[in-house]
Amino acid sequence: MKNKILIITSGFFRSLVFIFLAATSVKAQKNDGVSPQQKQARNPVIFADVPDIAIIRVGKTYYMSSTTMHMSPGLPVMKSQDLVNWQMVSYAYDTLADVDALNLSNGKSTYGRGSWASSFRYHKGKFYLTTFAQTTGKTYVFTTDNVEKGPWKEVSFKPSYHDHTLFFDDDGRVYMIYGAGKLKMIELNEDLSGIKPGTSETVLIENASTPSGTQGGLPAEGSQLFKVNGKYYLFNISWPRGGMRTVLIHRADKITGPWEGRVALQDLGVAQGGLIDTPDGKWFAYLFRDYGGVGRIPYLVPVVWKDGWPVLGENGKVPESLDLPVGKGLIPGIVASDEFNRKKKEKELPLVWQWNHNPDNSLWSVRERPGFMRLKTGRTDTSFVMARNTLTQRTIGPESSASTLVDVTKMKAGDFAGLCLLQKNFGQVGVKVGNGTKSIVMVSANTGKPVEISTIPLNQNTVYFKAECNFKDRKDTGRFFYSLDGKTWVFIGEPLKMPYTIPHFMGYRFGLFNYATQNTGGHADFDYFRIEDRISEN
Repeated sequence: MKNKILIITSGFFRSLVFIFLAATSVKAQKNDGVSPQQKQARNPVIFADVPDIAIIRVGKTYYMSSTTMHMSPGLPVMKSQDLVNWQMVSYAYDTLADVDALNLSNGKSTYGRGSWASSFRYHKGKFYLTTFAQTTGKTYVFTTDNVEKGPWKEVSFKPSYHDHTLFFDDDGRVYMIYGAGKLKMIELNEDLSGIKPGTSETVLIENASTPSGTQGGLPAEGSQLFKVNGKYYLFNISWPRGGMRTVLIHRADKITGPWEGRVALQDLGVAQGGLIDTPDGKWFAYLFRDYGGVGRIPYLVPVVWKDGWPVLGENGKVPESLDLPVGKGLIPGIVASDEFNRKKKEKELPLVWQWNHNPDNSLWSVRERPGFMRLKTGRTDTSFVMARNTLTQRTIGPESSASTLVDVTKMKAGDFAGLCLLQKNFGQVGVKVGNGTKSIVMVSANTGKPVEISTIPLNQNTVYFKAECNFKDRKDTGRFFYSLDGKTWVFIGEPLKMPYTIPHFMGYRFGLFNYATQNTGGHADFDYFRIEDRISEN
């Protein structure tokens, strides 16, 4: 019998080589959630992997886009009425492109690539989302009249403009500013179909990293441009060698410059984003912070204006509390439990789900066996991270767990199905089928390579699995459990160390998986997926 559970949760930058400085150069901040008695919102506003955020306000409603790179569907859009409580409403695309790297075909993948930081605009009644992809070498423009229902129209062109910001100027001209260190600008056609004929890129700022002082490290990137009271404000992030992630702001009277810059915030490594105002006249900077295995988590920082500059923070610091409505527990729509019950006209998958790379839609179903997610095998694989159709949701901090019940009756010899924590150093708990045998197995990639840590014979066709994540104070530890009756849980294997690694560039994800290593045509049926914001022990 299924008990319906709804869990709601609260709370890219391209650091590359310097991502690992975060543990030593940024002081830790404790934030264990929001108590019901609190009357103010708290940072982080979302304790989950929602990086490279771009926020717009249309009337009294805010919309936010973010990066999900190699996941499909991609370029997620969330909405809020208060900047604190967010809900998923759409994706700009189902699949970015039909290429081997995105399809996990022919030994290719696009972990850590796919589509990166987006720019979000609302102009003359239309919504514009733009992104870029190293995987395809293109810049993408998605437009719609209805941000929640779509459809989204897509145009793309080369090259791939790194960390660009789309900007509609008051004179009707349209620009993109992009680059790292040396920031450049290009003018687009009015319909955003490509570069405007007869124009060429210009250097906007020769070295945008200069205000941060120490040279070296990550150069200024992550551009987001705003116009306030007739002046242009360009937000960037830099990471000086030996320092921390830093917010830089340049200001100009004309978009072509000259530009003057300054360090706007250097605290906790909270950086990369832009400006947003509220209907009642408050200003905030939306930014994010690298927070280990859970990923890159959004923060809001109050802004006041002084001498024509936005001044971020409270005495230069990121506050723990905010003059905004309190978070309503866990945020609806960012993650959610799923009983896999679908009415006739309901979507096959709620928006909280994303596939690891492009799915093969012929090999999964929530209709063939009502109330179950069926994952079928259609090819053989030798590696979990190269197997298609792993269905994922974000993990959440400071603690979270996910559980499932899987029916393995129709699995074939060589099949492996179960529950995972997905990143480069992944962990799995599931059922492996041999020739006439079944075993519960825990696999750990703690060393960077998968190792079968524990194997237990299984003499029934259904088994429960659970994965727990502890991100408190950056413990970044995962644990796996199994149960034969859904009541008594048994720890299996070893704790999983969950570092944030460059090759995947994404916070850990819960995932349901089933793949074949010998024979195709088998399937596993998942009865439910239930996510909670607590674990059994600290």
